Amino acid sequence: MTIREMKKQDPKILLNDAYNKVVEYQKKLNASITIIEPEANASDGLLSNIPVAVKDNFSTEGIKTTAASNILDNYVPIFDATVVKKLKEAGTVIVSKASMDELAMGGSNLTANIGPCHNPYDLKRISGGSSGGSAVLVASGAVPLAIGSDTGDSVRKPAAFCGVVGVKPTYGRISRYGVIPYASSLDHVGYFTTNIEDAALALSVLAGRDDLDMTSSYAEVKNYHEDLNGDIKGKKILVFDNVVNAIEDQTIIAQFNQLVAGLAAKGALVKHVSFDNDLMRAIFGTYFIIANAEATANHSNLDGIRFGHRVDGNTMEEVMINTRTRGFSSFIKKRFVVGSYSLFEENQERLLRKAHKVRRLIVEAVMAELKDADALIAPASGIIAPKIASEEKIDELTDAYLIAENHMIIGNFGGLPSMTQPMGFKDGMPLGVNITCNPFREQTMFDIGLAIEDLTGLKGLVKEDF
Repeated sequence: MTIREMKKQDPKILLNDAYNKVVEYQKKLNASITIIEPEANASDGLLSNIPVAVKDNFSTEGIKTTAASNILDNYVPIFDATVVKKLKEAGTVIVSKASMDELAMGGSNLTANIGPCHNPYDLKRISGGSSGGSAVLVASGAVPLAIGSDTGDSVRKPAAFCGVVGVKPTYGRISRYGVIPYASSLDHVGYFTTNIEDAALALSVLAGRDDLDMTSSYAEVKNYHEDLNGDIKGKKILVFDNVVNAIEDQTIIAQFNQLVAGLAAKGALVKHVSFDNDLMRAIFGTYFIIANAEATANHSNLDGIRFGHRVDGNTMEEVMINTRTRGFSSFIKKRFVVGSYSLFEENQERLLRKAHKVRRLIVEAVMAELKDADALIAPASGIIAPKIASEEKIDELTDAYLIAENHMIIGNFGGLPSMTQPMGFKDGMPLGVNITCNPFREQTMFDIGLAIEDLTGLKGLVKEDF
């Protein structure tokens, strides 16, 4: 059911149903950090009385915002993030602050301080992260729209693993004011829906310039949902061969090839492209250096002095040390060690500046091909969602990991609009396809997505029987 169809229902019944699902599903999915009892919204906006979930790193006035970290377990903001404000103005009602990896650092949603988030298609499998709770609440049918953040693929990978649409628009298309950051040059606000129509509608509501976020764009916001058109005849679509060649699972390759053939049959002009494989293998390492350096700087304010949890000490320095020692998990501390090492003056040229140069080379290589095309597509992942307690570990030095599992970082490196949507299934688990387009070409992205939705027949996919 689309949001447009939901708006025809009785608001009270709709909101109560969503709330009851969020409460009931929490027992198995563990997808919410804070559950909010709904009150009808008087606004008659595009999303009037639509229940939504918001990732717990978005500030919500009067509602606890923890970013799934013990260091913020008592933090209650006095203001709304701009995205939250826009949602309220459009008429939505927040029913959940969704689970996430601690401080949005991770790709599994296993590091939240409330424990793992579970995939509705198999409770023994991960949701993906860091926006896993938001993906799961949409995939389970609890809410039709959920907000997330995407620094590497933190919206788009959970979307693939959970069988929903995950959108990361152009850098600056949606304001980040009021979002607890990870890495400022890579962070994007994103979101989840069950269909392309709702994805386009959500961007019409959320996009726009915000003077409180100086990185937000002045570019015109279109009525993406009204202009939606699935006719892709003549659209130039690039197949990302580095990713396809790195994937070992032939079932995934076969489904992707079938989809590409379907796009060609609809009139798309398909071209295969390949980039320097050494450059592609450098994506994750480059990301890891830049992201953790920026995270270390961004989270220096989590010190027990200004806000959040505090552990007492005899001096201010002791308070800071005690608070950060007990407030962060070992996973986060390791990332801060990496970030701090990259920021040491003697290491900046050797590590951080070199990473920025490699980032630029990667973006330039992709943009050289994409500038004369409409989209770059590839499987979002070469695997189904891994098991939470799996003993099978992917070799992180292989192309199957370095390229196939990390290629969507390119969208963050270049600030490009990128979207994952359902492509099919393997062993009962969803598979996703990723579309990346030129900056501010979200309309093209949605149009191609609508054509893919028509080919797959996977519009409105939800998994309620878990």
